Amino acid sequence: MIEKHYAALQKEYLHWIRVLGFSDTSVDICRNAICLFFEWLQEKKLLHITQLENCHIREYFDYLQCRQNQRREGGLSHSYLNKQFDAVDKFLQFLHQGGFPKTLPPTGFRIKRSEMEHAFCAEPLTQEEIKTLIAHIPDSCPQLPCLQRERRQQQLRLIFTLYYGCGLRKAEGLRLTFKDIDLDRKTLFVRQGKNYKDRVIPLSHSIYKALEDYIYNFRSLHKLKHQRLFINPAETLVFWLKDLQRTCPDEAIRQKRLTLHVLRHSIATHLLQNGMKVENIALFLGHASLATTQIYTHIMDD
Repeated sequence: MIEKHYAALQKEYLHWIRVLGFSDTSVDICRNAICLFFEWLQEKKLLHITQLENCHIREYFDYLQCRQNQRREGGLSHSYLNKQFDAVDKFLQFLHQGGFPKTLPPTGFRIKRSEMEHAFCAEPLTQEEIKTLIAHIPDSCPQLPCLQRERRQQQLRLIFTLYYGCGLRKAEGLRLTFKDIDLDRKTLFVRQGKNYKDRVIPLSHSIYKALEDYIYNFRSLHKLKHQRLFINPAETLVFWLKDLQRTCPDEAIRQKRLTLHVLRHSIATHLLQNGMKVENIALFLGHASLATTQIYTHIMDD
């Protein structure tokens, strides 16, 4: 629980982030990150922001890099750490622009990891493994009541439709709403992808039919306050995907790492295997640089 002084700063900081036009996902990341930072400052008996020194920020960053992961064995991932560092840097920038006395410059500290390194850590599933997982969805979670089981299975099908079939990034899929799907033109509009770039993805016939069925026969029947396609939050979706993998009869699939991003890696690899040009795959995935897409040629060679 953070003190009133830090709670007020957090509120002003998040308002500043929203005014700058950052997405809801980025705001949530900054909220959680800065709350952890304030809690750490309080533990160090630093109860006012004017007490903050460069040495404290370095000590906090060192603490994060040594901290154990609370969800699984090992430390925190490079991606998670860099998001924490970025949120603190944004906070320092907020203090500077807000005219707070004795403000410190952003650190600019990040853990560098090459795109190649990141791609090789995410081993793609084969096309047969993708088909096996999708075929297992109707048999999943038999212990649940009928309505709960249908809801989970529909969300799982949508995961494969969007993250594998359309190659979306995690945040891109979670932000999708009804208005982003044009069934007449058979296109999907991705708003503010990475680096705030929009793109349009043409829908294959099978993806089009899957989205049409999901929207008209399931999602439109649920009267919710939001218009997003996914009913459940990211944490729930990831848990359900892991559970689908855990109960899959294929031992090889159970041994692999499966995330939403692995599905995106998988479709990129499969498109390349099927002969699609690298330039077209780059447009499909929303890559800013062709060099990023060419990583998949190295994965295939490996």
